[in-house]
Amino acid sequence: MGTVVASTRYQDLDGIKFLVVQPLDRQLEPEGRPVVAADGVAMAGPGELVYVVASREAAQALPEVFVPVDHAIVG
Repeated sequence: MGTVVASTRYQDLDGIKFLVVQPLDRQLEPEGRPVVAADGVAMAGPGELVYVVASREAAQALPEVFVPVDHAIVG
């Protein structure tokens, strides 16, 4: 959907891009509200289909593990 700009962020998240992503159902129809996800692969962009993990898995998907994120792009 798009990118997010943060004026301040947790130190270990420096250099990590954040994207607004729309969860989809199995038919690729929008499901629920958009979420902000840290781009753990550093290759995703607006309009692309990506895999997103949440909770503890999101914090482990980034170069510095256990950073304070709720969602992360992993592929």
